[in-house]
Amino acid sequence: MNQRTLGSTGIAVSEIGLGTEFLLGVPRHEAVRVVAEAIESGINYVDMFWAHPQFRNTMGAAFRGRRKDVVITAHLGSTMKGDQYDISRDPELCTDFFHDYLTRMRTDYADILFLHNCNKPEDYDTVVSPGGLLERAQSFVKQGKAHFVGLSCHNVATALRAIESGAIDVLMFPVNLASYAVPGKKKLLPACAKHRVGLVAMKVFGGGSLLRDKRIVELEDYQMGRQEVPGAPSHYDKPAEITPVQCLAYVLDQPQVATTVPGCKSVDELREALRYYAASEEEKDYRHILPTFAQFATGECVYCNHCLPCPSKIDIGRLVSLLEQGKRELTDQIRSSYEDLSNKATDCTECGQCSKRCPFGVDVIGKMQEAVALFG
Repeated sequence: MNQRTLGSTGIAVSEIGLGTEFLLGVPRHEAVRVVAEAIESGINYVDMFWAHPQFRNTMGAAFRGRRKDVVITAHLGSTMKGDQYDISRDPELCTDFFHDYLTRMRTDYADILFLHNCNKPEDYDTVVSPGGLLERAQSFVKQGKAHFVGLSCHNVATALRAIESGAIDVLMFPVNLASYAVPGKKKLLPACAKHRVGLVAMKVFGGGSLLRDKRIVELEDYQMGRQEVPGAPSHYDKPAEITPVQCLAYVLDQPQVATTVPGCKSVDELREALRYYAASEEEKDYRHILPTFAQFATGECVYCNHCLPCPSKIDIGRLVSLLEQGKRELTDQIRSSYEDLSNKATDCTECGQCSKRCPFGVDVIGKMQEAVALFG
């Protein structure tokens, strides 16, 4: 299992983590089995937000004897009203539920304590106000009951405020194939890198919607991190089956992402996600899917290769993908992948045929010139 560093925390986390949202209501023996197989497979990051007592008891049993091997999160603000899940901003009530978490999880601390599900600007203002949940989370860090403060969010504008404030160490945010063209996302991801905020990608399967055996994909705004885009489409006609491997390949191609938390309610679903590591490059290829979700993209390459055929036989989509990754961080791996291309940017004759075919108005010749400057 490959690992990446979780921002300024310095923690090495597995690229694929485990989201436990769908383990609520699963029989205890099966939930424990999922967690055990995840850890044995090399997963060392697990997200938990449910406040349900029996769920917490089950997770406490699942991590017995394994606590120091895994980064486990808690969510300040996830509470219960009667027997139903609820969100609260009452510091005292949230403190009670956090202490309940520690007790039922049989631990003295949470590795990351997230300010839970904070999206609207006015809600964020409440959370960060004097005496609010941010101060309470920071006090738990001083007491050793939490090691770092995070924010779980589904809104680009709110997430950017938190990143730039310097108040959080980790951001959990939707990153998936359907969200790649959401306005502000191309600013959000680099902001995480600039401010050394660890980025945890949630909703990697769009809450499961991307994997459903239906041609029409239905997605809610919160699954795409675009709550500030009223009137945006929510139904998409997908060109083909979308697999867990393709979803994970897209997310892990974003260099700012430290880990992903796909929700798995069974060992079989977990194994489907982990098949990413045995998959071929062809199985990982997601470029033909991106145009489906390109409703906001203008002038940005979606790697669909509708610009082909190229007289110089350049794989334009692949080359531009490597260029964009290299502009963010030119690693040895990216440079090596570029060198492996049969035809490179230096082979471009600037004939302009590609630009005429591009449905998104990309300046392909300009991209080739950038690639020559970057890679040589």
